[in-house]
Amino acid sequence: MGDQKENVPQPPPTESEDKTAARTKNPPGKQHCRLDGQDDNKKKSTTTSSDFSDPIYKEISLTNGFINRMSRDELRAKLAEFKLDTRGVKDVLKKRLKNYYKKEKLMHKQPTDGDNYYDYICVVDFEATCEEGSQLEFTHEIIEFPIVLLNTRTLEIEDTFQRYVKPEINPQLSNFCVNLTGISQDLVDKADEFPVVLQQAVDWMKQKELGSTYSYSILTDGSWDMSKFLNIQCRVSRLRYPSFAKKWINIRKTYGNFYKVPRSQTKLSIMLEKLGMDYDGRPHSGLDDSKNIARIAARMLRDGCELRVNERLHGGLLLPISSTAPLEGAPAPQMSKLR
Repeated sequence: MGDQKENVPQPPPTESEDKTAARTKNPPGKQHCRLDGQDDNKKKSTTTSSDFSDPIYKEISLTNGFINRMSRDELRAKLAEFKLDTRGVKDVLKKRLKNYYKKEKLMHKQPTDGDNYYDYICVVDFEATCEEGSQLEFTHEIIEFPIVLLNTRTLEIEDTFQRYVKPEINPQLSNFCVNLTGISQDLVDKADEFPVVLQQAVDWMKQKELGSTYSYSILTDGSWDMSKFLNIQCRVSRLRYPSFAKKWINIRKTYGNFYKVPRSQTKLSIMLEKLGMDYDGRPHSGLDDSKNIARIAARMLRDGCELRVNERLHGGLLLPISSTAPLEGAPAPQMSKLR
């Protein structure tokens, strides 16, 4: 539901979300930097080679230091030289350039094995029934089920799935919900109930051979799509929680850690703005939100971020997944059994 999810009560942030990177102060005056491993005065670093397991990491560290001293115009010029995206705020540009150099240097040392990464990412951003004020006792029911299929090799959206869902407990949508999501009463009245739509989504994913021929992971904008909305909906529909959705990538958490920004700067609209991108479509449309989240994911992958599963649902509880855990794709989708 895009930034509307901020109105839902949230658990305290994890330790990694609370941390923000310490920023070093640049020396006064404009710094003209070289990125060939030597500074303009050819001063030798006082760091010994024994401080690094491999000399290449010393080169990367030196290069990062030069990049930190570059102005925004210098960063954009260097990115343009390498035919990289020049959009975004200064911190984003620095991260993009650092990852480009790191990837290039490590690639010469040892070619990367792309076969270990997911073939596809399924971006899911549900829309659910809601009322103004988001009362705690209100039962949110899914009314739009979108999936956007992002190819991690081409970084293009290959296909989309979208179905509207007829709610059971609160079949009449509030005016607030209609205005927020753009979903009319007529659309949900004519829609199938959730078990039918979930089966359609499973069939669509099977047609794409996800979890069988191709590895994949679910990706969401925050924790609530899976840990709250899907979890509640399965209870309402008397279904077991689907196994393929028990782990996912929370892109807000990864974005904050990768670009070193606080949690307050990881809303969908702000992530797009910081990356120099405009929202495409209608905000709070589940499909349009999912497409824009996929654009952010593709931009992060281009910038060198490895989007990994970082959250899971276990026994109804939301739990973090360590970044050092083995990279595993989601299982082949299966229709949930009745409770």
